[in-house]
Amino acid sequence: MDSTSVTASLRSTTSIAGARDSARAFLKGLAPALASEATDTVILVVSELITNALRHGGGTCTLDLTAHRDSIEVAVRDPSPQAPRMRTPDLNGGTGGFGRPMVNHLARATNVTHHRAGGKTVSALLPR
Repeated sequence: MDSTSVTASLRSTTSIAGARDSARAFLKGLAPALASEATDTVILVVSELITNALRHGGGTCTLDLTAHRDSIEVAVRDPSPQAPRMRTPDLNGGTGGFGRPMVNHLARATNVTHHRAGGKTVSALLPR
């Protein structure tokens, strides 16, 4: 399978904007170029997965982006062994719960891979 990839390591919650910028730069370099709606979707998924990893996964994470012929894979690794869980979105208190259902809706597939050495990777496969 033809693919291109980039890896960016993120170390703090201030890196969420940096993750989005890295993803935009990666996507901009692809040929053929992605439609603007597909780019926006990938950026949204990057933002959600990074935010969740930093908030719930131990405060550090690594972002991997891979472009395949017909898809873009967004994978975020964090040191926590705890699997993400679905929450009922909080419509009044502002405590979240919207990200994982949104990622599941936007992605062709999502996956959680636990690593023997510790931690996990949460990935989403998006249409290109």
